[in-house]
Amino acid sequence: MEEFRRCYSRLCRESGAEPQEAVLQQLHQLPRGRLDLATQSLTVDTCRALGKLLPRETLCTELVLSDCMLNEEGATLLLRGLCANTVLRFLDLKGNNLRATGAEALGKLLQQNKSIQSLTLEWNNLGTWDDAFATFCGGLAANGTLQKLDLRNNQISHKGAEELALALKGNATLQQLDLRWNNIGLLGGRALMNCLPNNRTLWRLDLAGNNIPGDVLRAVEQAMGHNQDRLTTLKENHARTHVLSREVQHLREEKSKQFLDLMETIDKQREEMVKTSRASAAHIGQLQEALNERHSIINALKAKLQMTEAALALSEQKGQDLGELLATAEQEQLSLLQRQAKERRLEQQEAAERESKFLRDLSAANEKNLLLQNQVDELERKVKCQQEQLFQTRQELTSMSAQLKMQAIQAEERLDMEKRRSRQSLEDSESLRIKEVEHMSRHLEESERALQERVQRLEAMRLSLEEELSRVKAAALSERGQAEEELIKAKSQARLEEQQRLAHLEDKLRLLVQARDEAQGACLQQKQAVVEAQTRASQLGLQLEGLRRRLEELQEDLSHKDQERVAEVSRVRVELQEQNGRLQAELAAQEALREKVAALERQLKVMASDHREALLDRESENASLREKLRLREAEIARIRDEEAQRASFLQNAVLAYVQGSPVRNLSPPK
Repeated sequence: MEEFRRCYSRLCRESGAEPQEAVLQQLHQLPRGRLDLATQSLTVDTCRALGKLLPRETLCTELVLSDCMLNEEGATLLLRGLCANTVLRFLDLKGNNLRATGAEALGKLLQQNKSIQSLTLEWNNLGTWDDAFATFCGGLAANGTLQKLDLRNNQISHKGAEELALALKGNATLQQLDLRWNNIGLLGGRALMNCLPNNRTLWRLDLAGNNIPGDVLRAVEQAMGHNQDRLTTLKENHARTHVLSREVQHLREEKSKQFLDLMETIDKQREEMVKTSRASAAHIGQLQEALNERHSIINALKAKLQMTEAALALSEQKGQDLGELLATAEQEQLSLLQRQAKERRLEQQEAAERESKFLRDLSAANEKNLLLQNQVDELERKVKCQQEQLFQTRQELTSMSAQLKMQAIQAEERLDMEKRRSRQSLEDSESLRIKEVEHMSRHLEESERALQERVQRLEAMRLSLEEELSRVKAAALSERGQAEEELIKAKSQARLEEQQRLAHLEDKLRLLVQARDEAQGACLQQKQAVVEAQTRASQLGLQLEGLRRRLEELQEDLSHKDQERVAEVSRVRVELQEQNGRLQAELAAQEALREKVAALERQLKVMASDHREALLDRESENASLREKLRLREAEIARIRDEEAQRASFLQNAVLAYVQGSPVRNLSPPK
């Protein structure tokens, strides 16, 4: 960022302007990879310098320019510089009042830039001019990297929504689109709904605050649900293929290693067999000579043959012992099955705990909804209190008008009495009447001021209540969106974990089955080798006692190997059975979890629909209350005007009567 600061200062001085201190300070404090100039009033020279620097910047991946009061020229210079940038991923232009020129520049940016994935344009005026917004939508249709677009509060009409629908038909990368608080209406909502079957990537579309009917919103939500399910399945398939490719590669490597080891062992055994055959041939020649010379030793060799037969009987007995060992292994297998049943029960208990956790989350969401409903009820009670206050003010106005009429009648009676009096008291009566008229006019003015102040206070209270109601609505919508996002994330994560676990366990089971088959083949080969060695030993035992000893050693070695093989086979069988039991338990638990998740999804959809209907009812009631308030205010203004006219008429009549009376004409001047 230090190099960026120096380049920015140099470019500003070359253009004849001083660099902004606030911008330099922000550049000095910012972390690496993020340029945050939010709430900084950027001049045209600063925008020109940044537009020249950003195409060459290779470290900045996030650019935040929210609430910077950019004019059309500055925004155009910045966006023109971003067209050639290849590393920027996040761009925030919130609250800059971008209009026609800004919309066209944004369209060119979306056509030329190939790196921006998130674009925030909240609180601008892009939809005010249809031609400029059509250019922006054309750039969106041609873009191939943008994944998230925020267009809240942009004055987008139904024509702009139709242009957006055409852009969405051609766009294949946008995943999230926020259009809340615009003027889309019924026609724009239907256009967006009709374009969704042609778009397979958009899985989130927010249309709240656009005067769109509920059926259109439900159709849009259903389309978004289909796209989201399609996206999750694609992600799962990609993850599964990746895992399978890695497993296949690993299996190929292991198989190649095993094949090489097996070939090495086969070569060694062949060499040993050749050596033993050569040695046995030499020994046979010697034995032939010994037999010719020592024919008398045949009887002794027969006796030795009987001994070897006894040794063979012993080996058969060892085989029976091995069968007993297999029986014990089967018993151990039964005990392992019982253990697996216990583990299955434990897993079922864990699944029940997870289900209770989901139910607790649902109860918390229900409590939040109840709190929001209580807040709405409080706002309704406040509105009723305001209506009662308006009714009381109307009653006070009627009582004040009646009092004024009574005072006027009394004034007329006093005037009649004063006419009957003498000329001498005329001046006093005239002065008294003038004082009373002034007092009445002052009283009327004070009452009008008090009524005006009261009406102003009521209007202020009404505005505060409307703001509070809008805040409560926004909070309810945000909480509902967060709850839906959390539930969607939990479902997707559970599905991914289950499928990955199933694939991994299936691969392990297949590998274990192959290893078992290979071990059985090796055991058969070893048994055949033992039989061949026994036949050779019986033939050679007649000839040499040394060969008999060698045969006994070989038999002992073979028996040890057989025991090791049998133990290994039993261990592999036990592991396979354990794996099978665990897989079955996990499959049952996953099916139960899927059913519970489906039930929870149905409940959540029902609750969301009820909540939306309640919000729509509340909004209609608020609109009717506002209309009633407006009518009451118009009626109060009309009554106020009528009372003012009556007071002026009464005052003019009294003055005209006083000025035109004969007593005044005959009175001497003061």
